[in-house]
Amino acid sequence: MATARVLTAANTSCLLSKATSFLPKQSPYSTTSLCFTRRRAASLSSSSRSWRSFICTAIYNPEVQIKEEGQPETLDYRLFFVDRSGQKVSPWHDIPLQVGDGVFNFVVEIPKESSAKMEVATDEPHTPIKQDTKKGKLRYYPYNINWNYGLLPQTWEDPSLANDEVEGAFGDNDPVDVVEIGDSRRKIGEILKVKPLAALAMIDEGELDWKIVAISLDDPRASLVNDIDDVEKHFPGTLTAIRDWFRDYKIPDGKPANKFGLGNKAANKDYALKVISETNESWAKLVKRSIPAGELSLA
Repeated sequence: MATARVLTAANTSCLLSKATSFLPKQSPYSTTSLCFTRRRAASLSSSSRSWRSFICTAIYNPEVQIKEEGQPETLDYRLFFVDRSGQKVSPWHDIPLQVGDGVFNFVVEIPKESSAKMEVATDEPHTPIKQDTKKGKLRYYPYNINWNYGLLPQTWEDPSLANDEVEGAFGDNDPVDVVEIGDSRRKIGEILKVKPLAALAMIDEGELDWKIVAISLDDPRASLVNDIDDVEKHFPGTLTAIRDWFRDYKIPDGKPANKFGLGNKAANKDYALKVISETNESWAKLVKRSIPAGELSLA
């Protein structure tokens, strides 16, 4: 039986843009990111789509219900996001990226102190959260992850784009990952407002897999941390622990350790914002269909 929870994604208004392009050029370090939604005109057939761009700090508001189908830790389990009208929406495409004032929405896929490898199904309609599989079996980390883990909506690491700053590695074809370092253990599908603090450039089997280190605004120590140096001061050893965890988690399965670019060190907040801006632009090109989507679902 499906169950439901209600979450609030954002509460801001939008300005409809008359621009013909989705995303005008921005400084890669800009903290003002565009976001837009995709509306289907009532007069169109189900096979036609009407696309509109919105200039805003967040797209639409508001209450997003979480509906679970199937039993957790089974192949059939899916966690869908549903809006107030009852329509399924995508946590990747329809949840706004930016809330405003340097704050971003973060969708929790894996709660801290858990090991089931949950992820947004980027190749399924409405991109629900499911447990990853390999050779028909559910995947688990060899040990619990120590932080809340998930994605930044409306971002995409373009697999056709080589990053000259990170050994020429190509994107991993997924949304950007977030490691949220707050004290609370969150729930799968929860949408948190976070501020980025640092970035780690993980290279997984030759693919670039960014890890944005962030903290939820409702964490008791959120006001104390605003950049990488604050993380070292108030969360000593955390950045090294995150790097080492992601470096080593495949070793128990007989695979080599992952590598990290940028001198094997975390980059600061400005660099994290640069990564977010660039991957938001890549996502915009993807949903505009300027870049082939392949097996990715844009619904």
